[in-house]
Amino acid sequence: MVAAGKLSVVVVMVIVIATISNSVSVDPDMLQDVCVADLNNAVKMNGFACKPNFSASDFFFAGLTKPQPTNNTMGSHVTLANVMLIPGLNTLGVSIARIDYAPGGIRTPHTHPRATEIFFVLYGELDVGFITTAEVLVPMTLNQGEVFIFPKGLVHFQINNGKEPAAAIAVFNSQNPGVQDIPPTLFTAMPPVPNSVLSKAFQISYKEVDAIRSKLA
Repeated sequence: MVAAGKLSVVVVMVIVIATISNSVSVDPDMLQDVCVADLNNAVKMNGFACKPNFSASDFFFAGLTKPQPTNNTMGSHVTLANVMLIPGLNTLGVSIARIDYAPGGIRTPHTHPRATEIFFVLYGELDVGFITTAEVLVPMTLNQGEVFIFPKGLVHFQINNGKEPAAAIAVFNSQNPGVQDIPPTLFTAMPPVPNSVLSKAFQISYKEVDAIRSKLA
């Protein structure tokens, strides 16, 4: 009976470990060497169906080699390389992005609902931070070659407070991490979030809500 009891404990521990292992995996594990996304297939699963034939080009992307224009309102540009641009990422559970910042450029507060982000500074200096669910700001100033982690789902930001351009590489543990930029999510959603909600939430007038909407439109 003692041996049986010990065996039961071992079985329970194995089940718990297996459950935890599955729960921390962001994207489902692959069951074959490759599953290149068939982006034209009408069948959409949790990911994409595999296309029957593939080539090296399905695993290649040259879009991160050069800085992109940052002459926009926020002074930044994100070049995302996810499964939509690299079909070979399908089922592999990773993606990557390059972010370019003009002096004073900002990556506004946003979240990635499906991925943790590893953030690596290519050059320049960036002030970054994330906010916990307890509303604690975790800030850091990063320089070339330094790394910072933005935990999955938490609001985070980056800003170039320096006088020179900056750039960074972000790596995600999902083939399609998703992104929700907080300001446009709230003020440019369609149909619109009611003025009464935004006015009450931010303690501003309806006129101020409309002014913010017009600036972000």
